[in-house]
Amino acid sequence: MTRKSEKLIVDPDLGNVLFRKSIRSRRVSIRIHPVKGISVMVPYLVPYAVAIAFFKSHRSRIIDKSAEQKARYSNVPVCSKEEIEQMRRKAKKELPERLAVLAFRYDFTYNRVAIKHNSTNWGSCSAKNNINLNLNLVRLPRVLCDYVLLHELCHLSHHDHGESFHLLLEHVCSDNISRLVEEGDPLAREMAEKAASSRARYPLDKVCSRALKQYPLV
Repeated sequence: MTRKSEKLIVDPDLGNVLFRKSIRSRRVSIRIHPVKGISVMVPYLVPYAVAIAFFKSHRSRIIDKSAEQKARYSNVPVCSKEEIEQMRRKAKKELPERLAVLAFRYDFTYNRVAIKHNSTNWGSCSAKNNINLNLNLVRLPRVLCDYVLLHELCHLSHHDHGESFHLLLEHVCSDNISRLVEEGDPLAREMAEKAASSRARYPLDKVCSRALKQYPLV
């Protein structure tokens, strides 16, 4: 059974498709997740019939995309609700504390931090300097978790992904990885060595973002 703000239809090939009304949505959008399935975000004033017609017009592409994702994430663990809640508790305890340490070290100031569980990103920084962190971060090695936290902290100074942002990110990541290497972190040493031999314009960002792809969101 779904809530009044949700409508569930069963597609013969795709299974359950959840249509969810949202006051934040400005247009109908389709989200495909290899574990959570397919959901369609619907602006609050748009009739479900319009959203369903939109979904059907893109159905063949959705089938292809869904098959691609299932193949790509065939080895992704499926977490139970209990496991997700355990990660949430761990994330609420550890992530704000680590974020505060890094912010103090590199002289960043943010307003609020929130722990989220979404399927699209590891973190985000709003225009109001509020930081959202995905609870999946607690599954990462320290060096990669720090990379994501520093990425969002750098957005406090630069809200785009321009050169100034990347130069700042390279600077703080370089210092942080050096500290982790001194603490004996083997993965941090590996990241540093790969970055040293990389020809990428922003080597640490390239190396860390590539390593991050080995940990799909659950």
